[in-house]
Amino acid sequence: MTRAPSVGIALATRNRAGSLATALDHLLALPERPPVVVADNGSTDGTRALLARRFPQVRVLPLPANRGALARTDAVRALDTPYVAFSDDDSWWEPGALATAARLLDTHPRLGLLSARTLVGPAEEPDPLNTVLARSPLGTDPDLPGTRVLGFLACAVVARRTAYLDAGGYHPLLFFGGEETLLAYDLAALGWGVTHCPEVVAHHHPAPSARPHRSAVVRRNELLTAWLRRPLPYAAGRTRRLAADARHDPAARRALRETLLRLPAALRQRRPLPPEVERAARLLDHDRARQEAPA
Repeated sequence: MTRAPSVGIALATRNRAGSLATALDHLLALPERPPVVVADNGSTDGTRALLARRFPQVRVLPLPANRGALARTDAVRALDTPYVAFSDDDSWWEPGALATAARLLDTHPRLGLLSARTLVGPAEEPDPLNTVLARSPLGTDPDLPGTRVLGFLACAVVARRTAYLDAGGYHPLLFFGGEETLLAYDLAALGWGVTHCPEVVAHHHPAPSARPHRSAVVRRNELLTAWLRRPLPYAAGRTRRLAADARHDPAARRALRETLLRLPAALRQRRPLPPEVERAARLLDHDRARQEAPA
């Protein structure tokens, strides 16, 4: 009897039919033969016709509008595998990576999410984030593999499905752009381990950025994450610094404006981190500040 796959793949896409086809060619050739669910965020470029014609074995969730990162949660709910690997429409997994991830999750029942080592582009250059995660000051735990982290790249993680859904998945207030930290906080707040495991490998082939406002969106979401989970003096201080930058930086001005529009909702949904997770977040803040300080 063939054993059912333990890892499924959740993929969100919007108007990226060409790169999506490349990603699916790689994903469907994996030796693990994972089931794939594609949540289509209201594409208008023929994505759904392409999926029906070339990839009939893929389950498609035809969302009526762009739900941003929430589409990933729609895909997770549609899967019934115990573990879920996330891909974007420009990323895929190294052959054997999902089997390695499943083994780590099987062996470590507190592990909620593991972050892979990411190789970028045809040259397979290591993503700089690999080094940041591997050098995390949070160190290791005896009941977890890899290095403890509170951040990751969304298209290069494998999660325990129950942990992801218990944490609520990606937060609706953030949409897209730097949304990973809040999910890491929420997993850790529930007691789940979040670690970087470089023996699991993902490939990422991003196109040259066509999103000129991404910097503003990421800064907005970093500040909203602070208001949602961090101490109020910390969030207020981050807001003052962004306001100061907004005097001369258009991206900061946009980030501040969009944050203020969403701030009432963030305050209604505010849920401060448990003390042990807040201490870990502060340690990471201090480490990042030290790394960014002028020599």
